[in-house]
Amino acid sequence: MIIIAKKSIKMKRKKTILVVDDHPLFREGLKSIIGRITRYEVVGEAGNGREALKLAQRLGPDLVLVDMSLPDQTGIELTRKMLSLSSKIRIVIVSMHSKADYIVKAFQAGAKGYVVKESASEKLLQAIDNVLKGDYFMDSHVSKEVVRKLVGLQKSEQNITDAAYGALTPREKEVMALVAEGLTTNQISERLFISSKTVENHRSSIMRKLDLHSTIEVARYAVKLGLIDIDLWKE
Repeated sequence: MIIIAKKSIKMKRKKTILVVDDHPLFREGLKSIIGRITRYEVVGEAGNGREALKLAQRLGPDLVLVDMSLPDQTGIELTRKMLSLSSKIRIVIVSMHSKADYIVKAFQAGAKGYVVKESASEKLLQAIDNVLKGDYFMDSHVSKEVVRKLVGLQKSEQNITDAAYGALTPREKEVMALVAEGLTTNQISERLFISSKTVENHRSSIMRKLDLHSTIEVARYAVKLGLIDIDLWKE
């Protein structure tokens, strides 16, 4: 009898990836790119945010590729929800949008990487590598503008001691500043990547907490706190 001893081979676990995009052909393209690297494995794919959340909860992927524009919600909203499930999940936004405002909002929501779709074939694997190592990743042609935006946001932060204002959530403060500047509900929705209904809910909450009853009162309150310039709303 010949006995062959089994060798104990410790296999390194593959990093798992969930792909979220509403275009099946683009999902196939992303999976094809990821398939070039044996240490990564696509464990699921979804065409909308609701499906993605269910899969993330069930599969617990290491990283999720998220499209900015989904049928039922934005990639920003989905990123926040994903991270509420698990802070260990890494999010990389893969989007057709290359404007700095979109990218800044993505990182503020908790994304670790941002890849523009037109350069995904070249940049995707680099983004995945960097993010899974604990680094951030931005497409090189937009990174400088994004950094300038982030620095500008930090410089514009003010220490405000008004107790009522302090009771607002960070998102309510964002909405309040935009309401005070005269933006419409739809404009605020587009700027913050949230639904119009969510904007209206925030607006109602802001007015209730601050005991304000009109947009002009919100603007005057914001001017009083130094949040906006009076010339933005004064006729």
